[in-house]
Amino acid sequence: MRLYLDSADTDQWNRLLPSGIFYGVTTNPLLAARAGLDYGQINWSELARRVCDLGGSELHGQIVGDEIAALRFAENIYDIGAKLQLETVVKIPLTRQGIYLAPKIRAMGGKILMTACYSAHQMIIAQAIGADYIAPYVGRMAEAGRDIDTQLRQIKSMSAMGKCRPLLASLRSVTQMIDLIDMGHDCFTISPAIADALMEEPLTLNAAQEFEAAAKTGV
Repeated sequence: MRLYLDSADTDQWNRLLPSGIFYGVTTNPLLAARAGLDYGQINWSELARRVCDLGGSELHGQIVGDEIAALRFAENIYDIGAKLQLETVVKIPLTRQGIYLAPKIRAMGGKILMTACYSAHQMIIAQAIGADYIAPYVGRMAEAGRDIDTQLRQIKSMSAMGKCRPLLASLRSVTQMIDLIDMGHDCFTISPAIADALMEEPLTLNAAQEFEAAAKTGV
């Protein structure tokens, strides 16, 4: 099982990464905006160092802009990762422009993730490109009326045909995660809210409190 924290809010990183359950952090421009960050002004060296200090193994950052800007971003984030001995992954939208850019970024030698996947057929592209990851937007797929059970089973089946690993994103609940794990998926990026829900079980808390009480009273 591999979990990522889907957030650009470093306060949430500080709070949740020390739990040890996260392999790394995933970000994108929307998450940055929600965290009050100007995506174009982000200090990626600083963010990468924070991930390292908190015990993460990967940081995912997404390209924006034209080809020149995208290639410059990829070169920069790979260089940062190499200096810190942190795996940096470049996220590329599954648009026609992104598809054509992917081989050029892949040629730099770092990992790539094809993002904003809404259909199983996009897994064919990701495998053919040699992507390391693909990010199906599970919650958004469901909200768009897609048959996510069929689509995600097909994506899982195709993952056995190459090295591209589905990293499921846009999750809405722990229950949804469990259903996807039952389907065979084992790689997820989750919001801080879902991370908190994963760690909460009232009956477990009650049992722990009983243990503490018994230890203090000797009963």
